Amino acid sequence: MFYKSTDNVTPHKHLNEQSGYVISGKYKLISGEKEYFLSEGDTYSIPANTEHSLQIIKAGEVVDVLSPIRQDYL
Repeated sequence: MFYKSTDNVTPHKHLNEQSGYVISGKYKLISGEKEYFLSEGDTYSIPANTEHSLQIIKAGEVVDVLSPIRQDYL
C-alpha cells in the first residue's frame, strides 16, 4: 500500500493478524499501548483483536499481510 502524508490510519482492530514490511517512508505505529517508529527495512506484527493505528511521518510504501485474508480487501 502506498501512503500519502495525509493517509493516517485511525485506531481500529480486526479479527486478522497483520504483519508488514516497510519498503519506504516513515511511520509511527501504535499497537496496544506501545509505540513503534518504523522506516525502510523494518517489519511488524499485530496480533488479532489488538487496537492499532498508524501515523504517516513521511509518505512511502508498506506491504501488509493479513491472516486470515480480510474479505473486505478482495
